[in-house]
Amino acid sequence: MNKSELVEVAAQEAGITKAAADKALSAIVNAVVGAVAKGDSVTLVGFGTFKSSPRAARTGKNPKTGATLKIPATVVPKFTAGSAFKAAVAPKKAAKKK
Repeated sequence: MNKSELVEVAAQEAGITKAAADKALSAIVNAVVGAVAKGDSVTLVGFGTFKSSPRAARTGKNPKTGATLKIPATVVPKFTAGSAFKAAVAPKKAAKKK
């Protein structure tokens, strides 16, 4: 599913226009990106948590030449799925845990 398909489904589910759904989705995505970029986490109960995670510096290898190179430390976005999302994707595993 791409963004336009998601906007279409959201518009139908909410009973609003596609333009309004697109505007709302864009606002939500921008808010999540902005918060995670600042170092905050965004938790949507049942869906999951978006947060930033530090990645340590490491050495890598150029696959073409075999030369080693230094990969600098960085911060990457991370998503952790919530329990309701996990249960919807793999209902049998969720039922076994209970």
